[in-house]
Amino acid sequence: MNDGGAKPETLLRVAEIGGRGRSLVAAQSLRAGQVILRESPLLLYSAFPFLSSSVSPYCDHCFRLLASSAHHKCQSCSLVSFCSPSCFASHTPWLCESLRRLHQSSSSAFSDQPSDRQVQARFLLSAYNLAAASPSDFQILLSLQGSGSNGDSSSSATAAGFLHSLLSAVCPPLPVSISPELTAALLAKDKVNAFGLMEPFSVSDEKRSVRAYGIYPKTSFFNHDCLPNACRFDYVDSASDGNTDIIIRMIHDVPEGREVCLSYFPVNMNYSSRQKRLLEDYGFKCDCDRCKVESSWSEVEEDENEVMEEMENGDEEEEMENEDEEEEMEDSEGGNVEEVCGNGVDDESNFPHAYFFVRYMCEKESCFGTLAPLPPKTHDASRVLEYEGHCNSECKTVETACQKVIGYSDTDVPEFIYISKSYLTSLQYKYSFLFS
Repeated sequence: MNDGGAKPETLLRVAEIGGRGRSLVAAQSLRAGQVILRESPLLLYSAFPFLSSSVSPYCDHCFRLLASSAHHKCQSCSLVSFCSPSCFASHTPWLCESLRRLHQSSSSAFSDQPSDRQVQARFLLSAYNLAAASPSDFQILLSLQGSGSNGDSSSSATAAGFLHSLLSAVCPPLPVSISPELTAALLAKDKVNAFGLMEPFSVSDEKRSVRAYGIYPKTSFFNHDCLPNACRFDYVDSASDGNTDIIIRMIHDVPEGREVCLSYFPVNMNYSSRQKRLLEDYGFKCDCDRCKVESSWSEVEEDENEVMEEMENGDEEEEMENEDEEEEMEDSEGGNVEEVCGNGVDDESNFPHAYFFVRYMCEKESCFGTLAPLPPKTHDASRVLEYEGHCNSECKTVETACQKVIGYSDTDVPEFIYISKSYLTSLQYKYSFLFS
């Protein structure tokens, strides 16, 4: 993947922004489509509960979909399978025995507990295993934001107390000491720092489920914004190494000093749903530019999906005007002063919601992925878009056709067709009489 040759350390820097705390800002001007970070997980754990009615069809280390015939099942615990000997090597004796014992007691232990308690137990097993296998990585985990005192203290304390008692009684002894306070702190860090590795988009599966969760220390530094200027991609079923890496790519150009933000959930969620989720899962209330505008809508509970449909059904003149506004934005220059990310311009009215949804949200039904250009190869930013988790936009369909017909794998041809489609359409109508 072409990231323009620059290393992430030269692209981003950590800064304190008033009201937002520790943030990542652009250390230089960043271009649309530019890959600004690629990171491997500190730890991964399955999103499947212990008492799931179905057996996980994924490798328990890299979480690729297992081939029906070729996979390696652990003969000791008989609970996990792996796609290769190298993935199987990650299954330590302590983790194997802990899984076996916990599974034996899970029916009674978790009978009166919410289902997410089982997934939290998987995280703690992975964290404890990390403490024994790599103390330095465990210290990185402990350095992340989140403590046992944050969020819903009553619920968090109940979960921490139950899981600590259960795992202490069931699991084999560890070479490191795990206290109830440490268990509570670990659960808090998981709650605010874990990223879900999503199932690739499928027309038959309208609701994309989470396959696994991972902790990505650098990626966790990104703050949230409901109109983000960057988005993440993962390619969990990729055959290449690093299939569980998270890739962060810019949605549009931003100047040096601008904060770079992600959206912690699909951008189509309405105001009240976003606020509820942010408060429950991350412990804060969002006051980004979009939320300031939409806060007045919440009283009448306006359905944002209907709003977006009206936006997408706007006439072509409005779309052309918005494209002109984008060009003006790209030509603008930013200073070195740290700013909140949001829309990437000083005047929020120059970057309306309509433009963002039409330009940067996947139009596939039930997808709502966030679109970003492919990494730029030249000075001009690529206009080929790709949505989070799966490559399936209009011009990528054109690219696939090009590959099948003429065996051409470079993106130049589909990019030209995509950029020139309005001209090609006008020529078709202009000279249609020749084919009548």
